[in-house]
Amino acid sequence: MKSLSNIFNKTLMAVLAIGMFAFVGCSTDSTPGMGTMEIKLHDAPADYDEVNVFIERVEVNNSTNEDEGWQVISEPSEQFNLLELTNGVFEVIGEAELEEGLYPQIRLILSRDNNNVVVDGESHDLFIPSGSQTGVKLNVNAEIEEGIVYTLLLDFDALRSVHTTGQSPAIDYILKPVIRASNEALTGNIGGNVSPADARAAVFAIAGEDTLSSTYADEESGEFLLVGLEDGSYDVSVEPREDGFGSEYLENVEVTVGETTDLETIELTVEGN
Repeated sequence: MKSLSNIFNKTLMAVLAIGMFAFVGCSTDSTPGMGTMEIKLHDAPADYDEVNVFIERVEVNNSTNEDEGWQVISEPSEQFNLLELTNGVFEVIGEAELEEGLYPQIRLILSRDNNNVVVDGESHDLFIPSGSQTGVKLNVNAEIEEGIVYTLLLDFDALRSVHTTGQSPAIDYILKPVIRASNEALTGNIGGNVSPADARAAVFAIAGEDTLSSTYADEESGEFLLVGLEDGSYDVSVEPREDGFGSEYLENVEVTVGETTDLETIELTVEGN
């Protein structure tokens, strides 16, 4: 079995970039010559009480020149606890009509203030080195077409984004955002239930050496949902976060676009029994 730490240490997840998408979407009553972009935020889990990030604006670029063509599509000016956006829970942080065409990049403008991480009930400032100046840029190559809703999923990986630092007594934690973007219309999900729920399991979808999606199973029901997975075959690792339970590793779980593969109930062994 693979341990939780080994899974994370071996993961070389591709971030901040996504290839060209073949376009699939839903129709909408948009203005002629215009389509709609919707941006949903969700999170890979981390062992903190809270990870709170303040998003000022969301912008999109329709130019090959990174310094030109930026336009604001939303201004949330709101703090989001990333750890509430797991297990299939999303927050819509932007939705706007855009002219037809290719939009190579989006960026999130983060506040340098109002960000914090809560550890063992204690709040610590979360320092962002440069997010408020240039924004967190993501290569998405989104193709906007008339009358179609293009939904972009942003997987904000709190575990890999939050770092401790000993460089300054005034700065305990810094944020270096690690985000994976995917076109919702080209993805499927893996769902199921982990028993017993009090194992507090972490669940991972793995392709090769990369973890492409992760979540914590619900601590009361044991239910889990791994989202934003492209069509293909994945291994699913279930790792208890409580002592006394064994892990499970399921190979060759198939994902189909637009569907949720149901693994039903995954039984964890109780060690010593």
